[in-house]
Amino acid sequence: MATPIASSSSSSSTKPFFTPLFSSSPSPSPSSSRPSSLLSFHQHPTSTPTSLKLSHSHRNSHSLSVVNALKTEEVVSLSNFENLEDLISEDRPSILVSEKLGDAGLQVLSGFGKVECCYDLSPEELCARISKFDSLIVRSGTKVTRQVFEAAKGRLKVVGRAGVGIDNVDLHAATEFGCLVVNAPTANTVAAAEHGIALLAAMARNVAQADASMKSGKWQRNKYVGVSLVGKTLAVMGFGKVGSEVARRAKGLGMNVIAHDPYCPADRARAIGVDLVSFDQALATADFISLHMPLTPTTAKIFNDQTFAKMKKGVRIVNVARGGVIDEDALVRALDNGTVAQAALDVFCQEPPAKDSKLVQHENVTVTPHLGASTKEAQEGVAIEIAEAVVGALNGELSATAVNAPMVPAEVLSELAPYVVLAEKLGRLAVQLVSGGSGIKSVKVTYRSSRNPDDLDTRILRAMITKGIIEPISSSFINLVNADFTAKQKGLRISEERVVVDSSPEVPIDSIQLHVSSVDSKFASSISDNGDISVEGKVKYGVPHLTCVGAFAVDVSLEGNLILCRQVDQPGMIGKVGNILAKHNVNVNFMSVGRTYRRKQAVMAIGIDEEPNKEALNEIGDVPAIEEFVFLEL
Repeated sequence: MATPIASSSSSSSTKPFFTPLFSSSPSPSPSSSRPSSLLSFHQHPTSTPTSLKLSHSHRNSHSLSVVNALKTEEVVSLSNFENLEDLISEDRPSILVSEKLGDAGLQVLSGFGKVECCYDLSPEELCARISKFDSLIVRSGTKVTRQVFEAAKGRLKVVGRAGVGIDNVDLHAATEFGCLVVNAPTANTVAAAEHGIALLAAMARNVAQADASMKSGKWQRNKYVGVSLVGKTLAVMGFGKVGSEVARRAKGLGMNVIAHDPYCPADRARAIGVDLVSFDQALATADFISLHMPLTPTTAKIFNDQTFAKMKKGVRIVNVARGGVIDEDALVRALDNGTVAQAALDVFCQEPPAKDSKLVQHENVTVTPHLGASTKEAQEGVAIEIAEAVVGALNGELSATAVNAPMVPAEVLSELAPYVVLAEKLGRLAVQLVSGGSGIKSVKVTYRSSRNPDDLDTRILRAMITKGIIEPISSSFINLVNADFTAKQKGLRISEERVVVDSSPEVPIDSIQLHVSSVDSKFASSISDNGDISVEGKVKYGVPHLTCVGAFAVDVSLEGNLILCRQVDQPGMIGKVGNILAKHNVNVNFMSVGRTYRRKQAVMAIGIDEEPNKEALNEIGDVPAIEEFVFLEL
């Protein structure tokens, strides 16, 4: 969620990720897929005499290339083409635009390929047409389902989403069918921030309600007395691109701005005069709250009855992010009892909301129909951004806005597959151990291996560590293409170190260790001697295992979820915790205990299949000999 700041990349190999982009992606129907080089005509120098040459592709059609005329073995006959333009267009990629796109974007696309605009296609119509196209560009209204990819028969190579959210695209199916998905995440930033400020001011001064009152023939000056923004505290929940722009504008209005973001570095917030605080502190001190967090399993309905109860009475809330972060029924109750004085909403759980929605009809709520990105400038910017991303992808270039992974070479993936799982789970463990509002800035990864560094390609492992750290607290989708780019945008520096150990060369990696520096931990025992959060894992019998937490050696399978307990080392502790979990029908799949000295301190790592309820966790915490514990979702 953070805006780009300078960060250094890791020390791994600089070999290209893949060349060309789609060459390693098996197509479900080879007879219908396009050649890897989609537009070779524009990739050859024209300083020497040239002529056109047709060559047969693997789909029994023709592809056009330009060759030196002096070396031409076969000069094409144009007898079957009306003109040269028809011949050239035979090899130009076909692009289907299924929803309205700005003219500037269409011009970019038209300069590269054959563009067809077909709006309001039904799912059946889209499936019937898609096999004729190399790329599809959509907004939020078109559902790009597995059926669409199946109907494309391997020809569809790029899906472009003109906007940020990609909920309407089946990413798993896209990757399975070798189709890259790109979006346009930056062009809407200013428009969304401006709309947030507009709602903030309109809410504070009852603009919408007063307007409706006057248009009904009333003059109610006393009823619509507002509140001032100057000197009030605004809590920005989610300090990414939009959140930071809202903060800048709110500072200009004379507001005191604080922010909560579990990822943002504190120094980046301080650079624009904003203090990062904890979630609860933001709720307790804010007069106004502006939401800019993504919708993830962690943030879904994060603003609920319990959350509203922690807020200052009379707080005012603005949401131009995602409707699902608010429990709408709970918000109605908070408005009715006065906990929340007013709300201004641009997004809803269901869009459009029901006509009889109590929230929409509430007299203290200002609503707009998802207008955050609806400015002429933003629409043109999105059109250009997505058009350039699609053109670049079709040209075989790496896309910084890719949201799914290209195919990994089979031999690399086969050998590293279990370590890929281990890497992501260690990242997920590490980020969940971090507490406080400072955010993760630096992660050091140590690979222990007997292999020469040149024989160990760790790019996919680094990408999966990044994925594990970022995805639980962000809406970003991390893969081999965009991992380093996204890490830099988040202000995260991931460095890598390789330590040569005496182990079997048949095993590519002996262990992976993560050190997260300059952060506080929810589980103090995870802090190593040098003050970093430290977790280490190995692959045993093809299954990832956690082998070390801080200074404590453990051995637990990273399947399901995990509970870590620090306790006094004494008899019966395993039984006590096991009985509590059994009572609440939580199955234990693995358990390990590591200790410093006998009868001193120990760390118990418990692998569990289900997520325990609050009552079970409270009972574990009430065991006298347990000094601290933490539940971690894997």
